Amino acid sequence: MKRFYLFLSSAAVILALIAGCKPADTEKPPEENVEPSPLTQTVTVNGDMIWEKRPIITIHVVNPNDKAIDAEIKTEFSTDTKEPVATVTSTVQIPAKGEKDIDITTDKDLYPGFYKAFTTVNGERALLQLKSSKTSSVIFGISPEYILSPPDRMPDFNSFWDAAKAQLAAIDMKAELTEIKSHSSASRKVYIVEMQSVPDGLEGDPVTVRGYYLEPQDGKKHPVIVHFFGYDNQKPTRLSCPTGGSSQEWAEFYFSNRGQMLNNRPASMRADDGKGDFTNIYGDWFAYNFGKKDSYYYRGAFMDCVQAVRFLATRPECDMDNVFAEGSSQGGAFSYACAALSDIKLRAIAPCVAFLGDFPDYFNIVTWPGDTARKNKGSMDDSAMFAFLSYFDTKNLATLISCPVIACSGLQDGTCPPHTNIAPYNNLLSTDKQYYFYPTMQHEIPGNWQGKWEKFFKERIQ
Repeated sequence: MKRFYLFLSSAAVILALIAGCKPADTEKPPEENVEPSPLTQTVTVNGDMIWEKRPIITIHVVNPNDKAIDAEIKTEFSTDTKEPVATVTSTVQIPAKGEKDIDITTDKDLYPGFYKAFTTVNGERALLQLKSSKTSSVIFGISPEYILSPPDRMPDFNSFWDAAKAQLAAIDMKAELTEIKSHSSASRKVYIVEMQSVPDGLEGDPVTVRGYYLEPQDGKKHPVIVHFFGYDNQKPTRLSCPTGGSSQEWAEFYFSNRGQMLNNRPASMRADDGKGDFTNIYGDWFAYNFGKKDSYYYRGAFMDCVQAVRFLATRPECDMDNVFAEGSSQGGAFSYACAALSDIKLRAIAPCVAFLGDFPDYFNIVTWPGDTARKNKGSMDDSAMFAFLSYFDTKNLATLISCPVIACSGLQDGTCPPHTNIAPYNNLLSTDKQYYFYPTMQHEIPGNWQGKWEKFFKERIQ
């Protein structure tokens, strides 16, 4: 009995150890001391993120915890030039395993303009989902059609461009067309076009510019679209050549301004056209002859746009009562320049995320191209620099445009911000105009944009 008793005692000890005598450092802490899982917070897109007087920034907060959590919401509002406007704070309880949409607005009306909202929830940033990234500084607009971007044209603005056009008119275009048979079709032949445009200054040899021209083959007249390109890559990649396709609806000209695109590609990076290498001689185009208005890159480049339309007037299949132009970024600026300066009135244009707008504000909103401008301005002060740039500012060119316009921009664009896009649009003489804002888009072309401008153009064919 004694030995049996000892066995039972040893077993009891062992069972006691198994049952509850765990080391102190593995004990489960009291529930109230467990750190809750963080909330998740995202910015919800409200329409096109454009409002008349006050914004409604909606934050979607999710609580994964088994108990309710207080969320401290803080939103800082500023202008697109980083000037503080208001700070709004509140505390909202998010239910256990629940979620809530929290609407945030300002306590006063905002002036027409573009603004930024930066929101934190318990110190963590609320992010807006973009195409392939996220942003915490959400840009929105208040009555952008009433934003004032007064023209700052110099007294000789018109005479400056009249002189440039007179110089162009005196140049023999010498247009030469070479068919690219591998891309032609029974409906439209495809040509590489080479022609002469103004020199890089008041004197000198004409500059050769190029484009791809698609010529309908039915012997009838056709409306025309000129396509302008965005800012080229300093390390050129292979350039695609359009094909003739099966449609003969349009005659089309994919035009390359001096030193860019076709004019900046060796033969190995183009469709086989029997020509040699084409080389950019300008370096960084925005910086070329900066401060010298008579030889600045964009004086020549804008005249190239005019020459593109003059070329089309030599083609019997082109209906010059129905000439349209479109382009994105720099191509959008070229669309404005073409409509403003062409001797042949364009029927309508479609600039998308346009470059070269409202330089004084532009340089205060984003870094480029203001950093390039200041690096190359030499002895000019800012006043002289902006006076020089005013000749090439789309907000000033817009004062010469009366044709219909359809335009768009991305609200989150950090290259050509919406402020610089709305400036020329608000200065147009046109009353037939449409503007589209894409709330989550950066510097890119929206997927439905071509469909929009094509419909706009077709509805205005005379």
